[in-house]
Order: sequence, then C-alpha cells, then structure tokens
Amino acid sequence: MVCIVKGRYFMETGILLESGTNELEILEFRVGENYYGINVAKVREILPYQTPTPIPNSDPRIEGIFMPRDEIISIINLAEVMGKRNQDNITTDMYIITNFNRLNTAFHVHGVAGIHRVSWSSIVKPDSTVNAEGKGMATGIIRIDGRLVIILDFEKIVSEINPETGLKTSDVDHMKGRKRVDYPIQIAEDSPLLSKMLENCLQKAGFTNITMSANGQECWNKLCSYRDAGTLDQHAACIITDIEMPQMDGHHLTKLIKEDPEMKEIPVIIFSSLINDEMRRKGETLGADMQLSKPEIGQLVEAIDTVLGTAGE
Repeated sequence: MVCIVKGRYFMETGILLESGTNELEILEFRVGENYYGINVAKVREILPYQTPTPIPNSDPRIEGIFMPRDEIISIINLAEVMGKRNQDNITTDMYIITNFNRLNTAFHVHGVAGIHRVSWSSIVKPDSTVNAEGKGMATGIIRIDGRLVIILDFEKIVSEINPETGLKTSDVDHMKGRKRVDYPIQIAEDSPLLSKMLENCLQKAGFTNITMSANGQECWNKLCSYRDAGTLDQHAACIITDIEMPQMDGHHLTKLIKEDPEMKEIPVIIFSSLINDEMRRKGETLGADMQLSKPEIGQLVEAIDTVLGTAGE
C-alpha cells in the first residue's frame, strides 16, 4: 500500500519481509497514455510534482533538481526519455523517488495507478523485436487488470544519462594477465547488455569457464540437469545471480539452491542494484554467501576470489 504523510507517499509493503517467494510488488504509473511499472523495492517515496530548478547545459532528459529535505535530487523526465510530450495539465504529475545502485533519483511521471503483487513467473521477458540490439528500455511485460504494463529498465535509463553509474569495467583493467582460472561459474542475469559486460569483465580477470543464463529459472534448470547427471562439480563452483529477473528472481533461486542437499555448499553471490540494508537481511536469511551492489565489478572479482580461494592465482 501507499502511505501518505504530509503530502509525501511512502511505500508500505509486507512482501519485502518475506523471503524467496518469487513474488514482487509493482508500482504502476502512467506516462502519456501508456502504463509502466517499477519494482517497489526500488521506490523510496512518491512526491507530488513541484517546479524543478533547471541545470544549465545538462542532458535534455534531466529536467532539473529539487530538494525535498536536506538532499538535492536530480529529476529525470520519463516523457523526454521515451519521446512523449509532457502533459499540459500537471495536476496528476508525480515524482517517483528511487534508490538503486546507491543513488537517489527522481522520475517525473504523469500519474500513479497503484501497487500490484505479482509473481515473477507471470512476467514475460521482451523478445528481440522489442529490445532490438539491447536498445530497448523494457525488462518485462505483465498483464494487469486487462492491460499490458511494461516494466522499465531504470538502471539502463540512468546509466545512459550518466555512464559512471553503470558497471565500472575499468576496475578490472589492472587484473589483465592474471593466471587463468578454470573454475566453472554460473551467472543468472536477464539484461543482455549486462550479461555481456559481466562475461567480458570476468574473462579479463582470468575466469574463462562461464555459463550465462537469462533468468533464475533457466539457471535452476541447468543446475538440476547437472545434479541429475552427476556432473554438478564440473559445472558449478560458484553461482552469481541478479535479484530482478522474469520467471524466477535471484532470491528464489538462492533459496532453492541452499535447500537442495547436493547444491547447498555451492557459494552464491548476489550481484544486484537492489542491495540495501533490507535486501541484505533478506539475502542473508536465504543463505547467500556474499552480496554486492551492481556497479562494483572489481569487488565482484574479489568476492569470487574469496569464495573460490583463487586470490593468489
């Protein structure tokens, strides 16, 4: 639900207290005539629109800044991002204040429709016609109350405006020439762009035996097939998973792994833009061995070295 306190809308949700349910809550909002969604776990609060302070020579998608309390927050105009025109009547306009990748950002939308509790298994990943060449902004599509709601890739929107908020691939440049390590690593990541960057960075750091999966369900199916064939040790020395993924999220994947007698000793590293205190507690409850915020690719390599004992190789 949404709690209103002195004109501010705060997120109150019980689902974040649960662990490994493969469910999430989606905040549905409107830009133009279309409806979109964002994972409530990314949302800090919702504020009524107020006139922003413009920033000279800034990216045209940056509408300006405002200061809701003692913190200056940049505002991204989603209509500008998606090539839609702004409303003449701004009485329903809102700011969705997000927190991910250790960054607070406001997104200007034309209205908020409500919050829906759904299963990740109900979310369909857009095909290549929607996200051609990785240029699309949709991470998932779900039918809610008879209409299709597009879940936007907010990390991509922010990183395209400010690349410094994305994966810091330069953090692994000093690791070139490391002795190559053949430990098999499984990675579950739904973003094609991030998947390729992760694979390239880890290969640069010396890890060459990498298997990518597009979501937790695909990764889990592979792990089960290895287990049933008696080849689990040959294919999975470490598992790296995102949290937000269609079909099966990273928390549910972690839960299944840690509850399986043959898999439970395999180290699981959660690598996500959603790592905050609450999510960290949830990951610990599920048995995750390490949890890292997504921009810190250098720390990810160090984490793999720690769980595999390859730091000196």
